[in-house]
Amino acid sequence: MNGNQLEGLIGMVLVLGILVLMALPSVLGVLRDRRIDRQIREARRVEAAGRGRETRAGGRSLIA
Repeated sequence: MNGNQLEGLIGMVLVLGILVLMALPSVLGVLRDRRIDRQIREARRVEAAGRGRETRAGGRSLIA
């Protein structure tokens, strides 16, 4: 591997590292939102089960 190839490799690794650092907060935010959504769905399911009702995904009761 000569000097030009090494410089190119180092440059490519740096660019990819910067890209990862810029995208990481977005990915972590999406994962956090999904976790919160899952917790909300679980809480709604437990609440509905406590009242003796089954619910749909939209949160409306199946039993009128």
